[in-house]
Amino acid sequence: MTETRAAVIESTGAPFTIDTITLDEPRADEVVVRIVAAGLCHTDLVVQGGAIPFKFPGVLGHEGAGVVERVGAGVTKVKPGDKVLLSFTSCGRCVKCRAGHPAYCLEFVPRNLICGTRPDGSAPLHRGDEEIGGSFFGQSSFAEVALVTERSIVKVADDLSDDDLAIIAPLGCGVQTGIGAIWNILKPVPGSTLAVFGNGAVGLSAIYAASQTPDATIVAIDLVAERLETAKEFGATHTIDASTQDVAEELGKLTKGLGLDYAVETTGVPAVLKTAVLALGVDGTCGVIGAPSVAGAEVSLGVQDMLVGKKVIGITEGDSEPETLLPVLVDLYRSGSFPLRSIVAHYKLDEINAATDDMHHGKTIKPVIRL
Repeated sequence: MTETRAAVIESTGAPFTIDTITLDEPRADEVVVRIVAAGLCHTDLVVQGGAIPFKFPGVLGHEGAGVVERVGAGVTKVKPGDKVLLSFTSCGRCVKCRAGHPAYCLEFVPRNLICGTRPDGSAPLHRGDEEIGGSFFGQSSFAEVALVTERSIVKVADDLSDDDLAIIAPLGCGVQTGIGAIWNILKPVPGSTLAVFGNGAVGLSAIYAASQTPDATIVAIDLVAERLETAKEFGATHTIDASTQDVAEELGKLTKGLGLDYAVETTGVPAVLKTAVLALGVDGTCGVIGAPSVAGAEVSLGVQDMLVGKKVIGITEGDSEPETLLPVLVDLYRSGSFPLRSIVAHYKLDEINAATDDMHHGKTIKPVIRL
């Protein structure tokens, strides 16, 4: 058993509290990782708020980065001392996993989000005699040490420093979601028009990925002027300030009335999603990434408007295969091509509630908890 400090949520809607918990000994397919840093993601906040159920009290965190301390008897992917990024987990056996689409694993929701236990129902985390929720995305990395499923782990270069790990931690979810949405799903063609609604870490990553498309028009849309300036750094060719401008009207001008070829919706706000779909042109596609903060949120779309070939595609984790994509993203960061460092702000573990508040109010684009 391993004792560690962690950020625990006692009940739905409660703040994080720092407490001592105990990790089970690693099973054959589990790894003990010293966490260097863990990104704070919108999904953590949605779960904390109750829109996605989880077993509370429990430990969240699903963008971990760290160093392997111990491995289970059956682990072959990593060894003690390896530097690693942590991402989502998957079963590895279903038709989607076998086809190279683990983000659409048929067991994705229970294994990553709602159960708070291992697949067999056992609790990996304890607080005294109490079982608490863990295995969030196979990691629950808001802790100084985490018990992680082998399928959540991606080995990265040995010469990466702890400071590097503290920058690249968000690659494991938010960044790969935005980049994968462009490269794996929408695949914009040269000369196309694309708008990204919401310029947080996911949206900015999508903008960066889209900027690699020759002669593309890339429109960044947000309520915060500073984020629109950052979007230009990530490759946006145009910006729309939704706090002062009519988004539909401005998109109409930019597309000369033809509508967008592609839209990416990252805010999770139903009204914004509707605007994004209505802004599409003939045969346009909208990728839906943002998770609403309220359970059961719906959007109504006119059937006649959709009959011109418009498509709406839900996206999980950018349909990425982490062991393939994450090393590529690490290389882009190290080359200086991908300006990830410019959006990361670090907080100590006992400052996690301040990080949450800053994220809610748009003060920080990507909070990362430094352990």
